[in-house]
Amino acid sequence: MGGAQARRAARTSGRVASMGMFMACLPRNMNRHKHLKLDQSKIDRARKILGAKTEQETVEQALDLVIAEAPILRAHRKVKAVGGFEDVFR
Repeated sequence: MGGAQARRAARTSGRVASMGMFMACLPRNMNRHKHLKLDQSKIDRARKILGAKTEQETVEQALDLVIAEAPILRAHRKVKAVGGFEDVFR
């Protein structure tokens, strides 16, 4: 490897290593500021169904619900793979 390539590789690997170290220090439940384009009518419907006071609370509750339902979704996918379940909603 030439001198310029070696220096470039050292800079890149250092950047990756320091970024990895930075990411390891962040708490897992850290809130991040996101900009998302979402369907307002879906947010309104979900907010009403969930009884949320704010759009933020609506999105948080919806995500919590999906995460909580993950084992059920996995079980449905396993049954479907065996051939005993037909997903009529797709």
